Amino acid sequence: MVVLRRLPLLIIATALVVAAFSTGAPFLFFLVYLGLAVLGGSYLVTRFGLTDLEAGYAVNQLQAHVGEVLRATYTLRSASRLPKLWLEVHNPSTLPVPLPGRAISLGPHGERSWIAKVPLGRRGHFRVDPLQIRTGDPFGFFEASASVGHGLTLVVYPRLEPIPRWRLQAVSFEGSRSTPVRTQQTTPLATSVRPYAPGDGFNRIHWPSTARTGEIRVKEFDLEQTADVWIILDLQRAAQVGAGDDGTVEVGVRVAAAIAERAIDENRAVALTTTGSHVTVLPPDRGPRQRGKVLQLLAAVDGDGSTPLIEALVAGLPLLRRGMSAIVVTSSTEPGWVRPLATLRPRGIGCQVIWLDPAVFARRAAETNGTIGEPAVAAALAERETAARNMRHQVAEFDIRTHAVPPGVLLAEVLVG
Repeated sequence: MVVLRRLPLLIIATALVVAAFSTGAPFLFFLVYLGLAVLGGSYLVTRFGLTDLEAGYAVNQLQAHVGEVLRATYTLRSASRLPKLWLEVHNPSTLPVPLPGRAISLGPHGERSWIAKVPLGRRGHFRVDPLQIRTGDPFGFFEASASVGHGLTLVVYPRLEPIPRWRLQAVSFEGSRSTPVRTQQTTPLATSVRPYAPGDGFNRIHWPSTARTGEIRVKEFDLEQTADVWIILDLQRAAQVGAGDDGTVEVGVRVAAAIAERAIDENRAVALTTTGSHVTVLPPDRGPRQRGKVLQLLAAVDGDGSTPLIEALVAGLPLLRRGMSAIVVTSSTEPGWVRPLATLRPRGIGCQVIWLDPAVFARRAAETNGTIGEPAVAAALAERETAARNMRHQVAEFDIRTHAVPPGVLLAEVLVG
């Protein structure tokens, strides 16, 4: 579609035509004819600027993690004998860092390809709109545009930090933790091979090792770990401190993602409760499908909840059964949520608290903003430190295992102990 961009030009041209026919001056007629030639040529250049043009783009992934790079490959090809003097190509999107556009020209039967790269620094669901191509004439009188392809949705999951030495708290339930004693049962967890012994089943022979060594080797198995992990992520707005990667929201999401990933790798069933804009409960399940559900949920949540943590615990703890483990990720200093956790141990349920100390996060935010020396900020920090100290004493009183996670520290350094 060709659009005239300069309305004042149309008004001036109309006035010139009226003046030329009113006065009959040759010079005015010359200007009229010159203007018609320029406008006609500009219109034709714009009109045929997008004809016989093939364009397309493709992205390297539709699901990614924070810290990865999105690559978009663009290709434009002209099947026309006429050159394309000016083409502006870009992809509108909701990405934090927009995909860069490019202005190019194509010769007769020309082709151009290039790759645009943008870092993915924030989790969430983002929209990439169809490819937009725009052209015009050298004088800027007319403009033509076209939309190519379809839009797509890009899901950016939270960064997955490895916590290789993290272990779930042991509870009195068979299969809740790995055992060094091998089982005679056949399970999905094949751990090692050993020489054949009389009585070993034919289906336990490990043929690759047998072929490699020339001796019959059989597989050994671990008991399948069946203890479920229930993660409760507190996203109440009043409890959140800081912003960006150094805020309690992002650190809490990374903690939940890392623990869920580790538990799923250990073949555990994982459940997740978040108290964002509304309380969301993801029932226990295991395997790659559950991993995708957990990451999808964690990519979308934000610290905008109105439900206190104690309400989520009172509603969710009855769902836990013997042998499970509850992991609470919170920065709340309200003392009421600790007492419900004390009822879990008599029921044979393990419990851990991942404590995002709001005083530490508030001090980090004040240092980043340069307001650490202001009296009002110092008073607020002192108040937060007092509340955090009281909270630590109360958690210790009920003997609940706690890990304190500060901002800017690798999770593997603090989630082990």
